[in-house]
Amino acid sequence: MASAEMLNTLEECELFQGLDREEIEQIAGLASVKGYKGGESIFRQGDFGGELYVIAEGHVVLERAIDVGARKGTATIGVLGKGRTLGCWGTLLGMPHTLLSSATCVKPTKIITIQGLALRQIMLREPLLGFRLMERICLILRERLQGAYGAMERI
Repeated sequence: MASAEMLNTLEECELFQGLDREEIEQIAGLASVKGYKGGESIFRQGDFGGELYVIAEGHVVLERAIDVGARKGTATIGVLGKGRTLGCWGTLLGMPHTLLSSATCVKPTKIITIQGLALRQIMLREPLLGFRLMERICLILRERLQGAYGAMERI
């Protein structure tokens, strides 16, 4: 993925939309791009991680394995496409953590991976930017929690 394409994808994604080009360039400096095949996992529930992921192309299924007594299964939290963000907890908490769900590519997918702790450092140095991103992270996480609760009710 060319750097101009990465910058455009970051500018348009749900987390960074509305940031100025200089802020996007700063964030892009923390990023790398990786391609995945259909059916390939980006991460699995229970893994340890601290990255933030932006879908540049393709679709990702976000799922959680659930074991509540007699109720066991896999709950789909959401199917996410271009511009959607995954893995916000490491940035929010300021430390790597145990991942709460699995992310699997539905078809060939390109993912922009951003170092969560390094992004948090930028957010701390630039409080206005940090506050704006924290608000968006909270909205994303609220949506994911709603998806998880809805999925659990269907089991």
